[in-house]
Amino acid sequence: MAADISAPQFANDDEAREFLESVRWPNGPVCPHCGAEGAWPIKTKARVRHTKAGDKPSPARQGLYKCAQYKCGEQFSVTVGTVFERSKIPLTKWLMAAYLLCSSKKGISAHQLHRTLGVTYKTAWFLAHRIREAMKDDGVGLLGGPGSSGVVEADETYIGKIKGQGKGPHFGKKQKVVALLERDGKVRTFHVPSVNVHTISEVLNAQVSKQARLMTDAAGFYIKPGKAFKSHESVNHDRKEYVRGDVTTNTVEGYFGILKRGLGGVYQHVSPEHLHRYLAEFSFRYNHRASTGTNDAQRVVDTLKGIGGKRLTYR
Repeated sequence: MAADISAPQFANDDEAREFLESVRWPNGPVCPHCGAEGAWPIKTKARVRHTKAGDKPSPARQGLYKCAQYKCGEQFSVTVGTVFERSKIPLTKWLMAAYLLCSSKKGISAHQLHRTLGVTYKTAWFLAHRIREAMKDDGVGLLGGPGSSGVVEADETYIGKIKGQGKGPHFGKKQKVVALLERDGKVRTFHVPSVNVHTISEVLNAQVSKQARLMTDAAGFYIKPGKAFKSHESVNHDRKEYVRGDVTTNTVEGYFGILKRGLGGVYQHVSPEHLHRYLAEFSFRYNHRASTGTNDAQRVVDTLKGIGGKRLTYR
C-alpha cells in the first residue's frame, strides 16, 4: 500500500494501521527488537469474553508479526518501539491528531484536541506531547555547511515568565530561547538557562559550520563566538538598521513572530520543563513549510517517520 494521506480519515483502525505500516516499513516489516528485516504475520483467533450481558466475541488481533531471525523470534506490531506503544487510543485518532498538529500553522491547543477527538483533556495533552516528540529534529549535520546558502542567522528571544521572579517585562524574568536559522534552509531552536557568551558559544559551536557566514544583531555576546566562523556580520537595531546588503536577521525574526503568536495566542501558558517540545513542534513545521514543497499531508508522513525509538511515558 502506497503512503497516501489526502485526508486523515480512515474507516477503521485496520486501515490506519496499514497506512502506518506503509510509512514505517515501505519494504516490509522490520523488527524493532533486533532491527532485522523480514517477519511472519501471526494470525490470532477471535476470543469469547464472558460478561453479564452474555458471551461476546472479541475480534482477532490484526497486525501482529514474529521476527524471522532465529536468535530473536520476538513478536511485535507497527507501534512497538514508538511513541504510540502501549497506547489505548485508536490509531484513527492518533493520525487525526498528527494531521491537526501538522496543519495548524500556530499549533492547536489540548482543549481543542480533546473536543475534536472526543478524548479527555489529559489524554489530549499527553497525546500532543508524544507527537511533538516525534517531530523532534535530531540535529544531524551542521548548519551553513557545503551545499547550503552558507548563511546562518542567530537571534534570541524571551518567552513567558520564570516562576518566582515577580512581575514586569525584564528579560531576566523570562524563559530564554535561541534560534539558529540557515537561510533558505532549516531552523533549530533551543531553550537555554541564560543568554551570555558561554551559552551562545556552546550552541553555535555545536550546530553551525565554521565555514558559515554568521549574521546577528549587535548584541555583545555574539562578538567573541562570532570570531570562530568564516565571517560575523551584524545589524544595529538601536540605530534603526535592519538590512545592509544581504546582512539581516529578518528571517529568524519572522520565525520568532510565528513562534510567539502560537505560544501566546494558542497555548497561552507553557511550562519551562515542556518548552523544548513546543519549540520542536514549531521548528518542525517551519522546516517542512510550503516553500520547501511540503504540504499538510506530507508533513504528517514526515512526522510518522519520526515516531520510532522515542518512547515518552506520562510519569
